[in-house]
Amino acid sequence: MNDEGVTVVWQGKYDKFYIGGEWVDPASNATFDVISPASEEVIATVPQGVAADMDRAVGAARAAFDSGPWPRMSLEERSAIMRRFSELLGERQSDVAELVTAEMGCPITLSNGMQAIGTKLVLDAFIDNAPLVNWQSTREALNGKALVTKVPIGVVGAIVPWNAPLLTSMLKLAPSLLAGCSFILKPAPNTPLSAYLMTELLEQAGVPDGVVNVVAADRDAGEHLVRHPGVDKISFTGSTAAGRRIGEICAQDFKRLTLELGGKSAAVVLDDADLDVVLPAIRAVSFRNTGQVCSNKTRIVVAKSRRDELCDRLVSLVESMPLGDPFDPATELGPLVSATQRARVEGYIEAGKSEDAKLLIGGGRPAAQGKGFYVEPTLFANVDPNAKIAQEEIFGPVLAIMTAADDDEAIAIANNSKYGLNGSVFSVDEDRALGVARRILTGTVEVNGAGSGFSAPVGGFKQSGLGRECGIEGFDAYTEIKSYGISEDMYDKLSG
Repeated sequence: MNDEGVTVVWQGKYDKFYIGGEWVDPASNATFDVISPASEEVIATVPQGVAADMDRAVGAARAAFDSGPWPRMSLEERSAIMRRFSELLGERQSDVAELVTAEMGCPITLSNGMQAIGTKLVLDAFIDNAPLVNWQSTREALNGKALVTKVPIGVVGAIVPWNAPLLTSMLKLAPSLLAGCSFILKPAPNTPLSAYLMTELLEQAGVPDGVVNVVAADRDAGEHLVRHPGVDKISFTGSTAAGRRIGEICAQDFKRLTLELGGKSAAVVLDDADLDVVLPAIRAVSFRNTGQVCSNKTRIVVAKSRRDELCDRLVSLVESMPLGDPFDPATELGPLVSATQRARVEGYIEAGKSEDAKLLIGGGRPAAQGKGFYVEPTLFANVDPNAKIAQEEIFGPVLAIMTAADDDEAIAIANNSKYGLNGSVFSVDEDRALGVARRILTGTVEVNGAGSGFSAPVGGFKQSGLGRECGIEGFDAYTEIKSYGISEDMYDKLSG
């Protein structure tokens, strides 16, 4: 452990960037401090990338794509290297989890599951799905014959958030590399340490020089990456406001773009729902990562006849969830990532109080935590569906409970949002639940808490983004479709 009591699992080159297959000195002396959300102490200092660093990374990625071996390898060859990368991730699972917990405060049990195991599962799913993609096909029409292929899109710039740094990185890295692209990763300033470890493992796995480049940077350098003419594709996960700005920039040059943005997902509890199914699901996917997940179900829409029972049981649920040291395996609620994020969440709690919602539990800072960016898990009932806490993404452990007279009103409340990322429906009648789910305007809906897995596409309707990640569809964002007119002999050869 270091002086702050935080386990240090990778004593690597925190003073350098990984560009062109080498650990290189940064172009400036600017740095970021990585602050423990639990202790409020500095646990590491890393260089802050500037435009010159991004230029160098783009140059390396461009050379690797234009003249390097990676795009010219077979899918089988690229997959073999990525399987080795997966093996190394598995061997370092506990290290990945500890780094993410240290830098962003995710409870260690969840870090082991969502952040470490989940990252490997995403990679493995992409490796398994890659051969199922229709990379090449032949087409025939009265006026000609064609070969239709999917080819790598080129140089990919990926900008990822702090809440699940490696998981969101892998949603972009795995399909990019398997498709034959080169890659530039800009991790968030809060969470660069896990990216350093991932980079070391990619290097060990045998990814050729320049195929992956990693530069931690602020928004200005990130915008430079987005604007760079050497970048063919931007993939961004983060806020809708930042996504809108990136979309405006990319539109100027018709640059390819994937956006996975905000959410305000609803859990719809119908009048026949089994609360013994509902409560564990809310525990798992409403308070997950102390509320700091875009797909969390933070609006609870309950049938009027079940409101009081559900509210009572939700209060008991919150009281049963241990809050504290994120390195304690028993902890379910850790600190928020930063003082800024805590202030944001507290502002929404005050808004809920001012809008006459009923505060059931929480609403303050836990007295037992002298240090750290902690906020009590908070429940508001009798929330107006148009209230601020029902419409805006809070990104903290705050749930808004609303009531509906019938299924139609529940669906209307669920769809009363500028977002459309995720949702869930609970009913003992699965056909009824699926019928309601079909009418909810989101990219994913979980029926009775059932997850869809990493082979199904995820993404958002409305202001929750553009494009899809995961599944066979996840490769579409990193390929271009190319057609060739061919002779009848060539057609017969390729079709056979």
